[in-house]
Amino acid sequence: MNLQEKVKNTIRDVADFPKPGIMFKDITPILENPLLCREIVKELCEPFKDYELNAVVGVESRGFLFGMLIAQHFNIPFIPVRKAGKLPYETIQFSYDLEYGSATVEMHVDTIQEDWNVLIHDDLLATGGTAGAAAELIQMQGGKVAGCSFLVELSFLNGRSFLEKYTHQIINLVEY
Repeated sequence: MNLQEKVKNTIRDVADFPKPGIMFKDITPILENPLLCREIVKELCEPFKDYELNAVVGVESRGFLFGMLIAQHFNIPFIPVRKAGKLPYETIQFSYDLEYGSATVEMHVDTIQEDWNVLIHDDLLATGGTAGAAAELIQMQGGKVAGCSFLVELSFLNGRSFLEKYTHQIINLVEY
């Protein structure tokens, strides 16, 4: 069985979460399998091995799980992007629209250096709004979005086309 099949067979579907009509793709069963986690990290890092990455930005909260491991693989800083009000130091913020309202994310003001090449990681690409907000925060600090990586892409929501204004290097392990 290839890695994509392993990942798809391990992800758990949870109906009507977080609201009725949503089929949630739960990646937490993956975390119970350390060998699968290692395979995933290796696969997510491979497309970026020849890039001169300076940092990995992980999007709250499931983007932290593999984002930190990717940063460790490349021996570069891991930078969290969190919901507003969750970071203790001075922050910059970016607000964006969701299909059911709006959200604001933030990062510390001193995390990205000018001209850094930054990889954005999150567990799932849906509409691209949250990863796009992370890209805006990176650019606000003078960084460049080198690419985006996701475990899962819900291709029917067209998030990839939204993110292409920041980078064309967008990868996923599985698509629905």
